Amino acid sequence: MAQCGLDDGEAVHMRILQTIYKKLTCSRLGCPRYGAHWEELGFQGADPGTDLRGTGMLGLMQMLHFVMDAQTLPLARQIFRLSHHETQAPITAWLWGRAAAAPRGWWCGGTSGCWEGGRPSGRADVTPVLLQNFPFCIMSVNITRIVLQALREECLSRECNRRQQVIAVLNDVYAAAFLQLYRVWKSQHKTIADSGFLLKELELSAKKKPKQLLKSLEAYVSRSPVADGIQRLSPPSGSGSISAGRAGEEINFTGVCDLQVELEGDPRLV
Repeated sequence: MAQCGLDDGEAVHMRILQTIYKKLTCSRLGCPRYGAHWEELGFQGADPGTDLRGTGMLGLMQMLHFVMDAQTLPLARQIFRLSHHETQAPITAWLWGRAAAAPRGWWCGGTSGCWEGGRPSGRADVTPVLLQNFPFCIMSVNITRIVLQALREECLSRECNRRQQVIAVLNDVYAAAFLQLYRVWKSQHKTIADSGFLLKELELSAKKKPKQLLKSLEAYVSRSPVADGIQRLSPPSGSGSISAGRAGEEINFTGVCDLQVELEGDPRLV
């Protein structure tokens, strides 16, 4: 699946894109295959396919699972809102320009504006607020890459063997990693400048402490109102995306490129 790219000739691929867009934006309207609306979702440009290198359709399928699961959809939307974070207080354009252009060692805020070494050089009515926006889909693809690497390095083998599932484990670790990123980003007022460091921390957690990540996600879901009456995350038995083979045997993935029928047991694509 990770080696399968987005294919314009596959109708299901286009429906996956449409579903992710509608679920995150709460829109009932469809959208064109190419366009600036994908940048609103957090892709780098007008073609989402160019951002899936390294994760292929797995990156898109993990986004889809994130927004189609009633347990994680509220979290996905919270993260999406944070990714569009804007200044919460009014600020003069003049000061904002000074703040953006201020060299290292300069400070902007309070009632004194921007200054260096205590010398005021302007005035402001409010304290500037750091913008916490980030590209949601690019961040998602990076988290998929981390999860995939953890699988390849056999860091998730114990959990996969315990559940006798692979895709379900990958989806849960993905959601758990996104949850951890969201909590740190929001509570510690992180910005895009901190993303590289945070992703390295996430990679370390996914490889060294996957069980701890999963427990954190399970605790979050159990406290969520939408979790009432809903099955727990990725149960050990049931209809998984794939089945794990016996120990030592190669696992054969069934990618979305091979699917010719509707997926059973899951909510249908929009």
